[in-house]
Amino acid sequence: MTVRAVRGAVQVEADERDAILAAAAELVTEVMARNDLTPDDVISVLFTMTPDLTAEFPALAARKIGFHEVPLICATEIAVPGAMPRVVRLMAHVETCRPRSAIQHVYLRGAAALRLDIAQ
Repeated sequence: MTVRAVRGAVQVEADERDAILAAAAELVTEVMARNDLTPDDVISVLFTMTPDLTAEFPALAARKIGFHEVPLICATEIAVPGAMPRVVRLMAHVETCRPRSAIQHVYLRGAAALRLDIAQ
């Protein structure tokens, strides 16, 4: 096993609690599925949100889907003029046997346009 970082992002429909939780849960679930991970494989997850999202912490969505013992933290992205609005990002540190080249980074909804070079 080695430690790898997995990136991902999702654009949220609106700054509403349910919308943030749904998008964050979708993102975490997709990252886990595409990389054949379980919560026991996850060391920690850093979530960030663009400054226009304030209605809920995305980490709550991870807790609701089983990340009870995983350290999670949330932060605000830098407010870059012209940046895509309403985006939740994550960087998960995981233990896996996969080589770096086999890690699948996940960009969903409008956020797929952020990293066309690595989005699956």
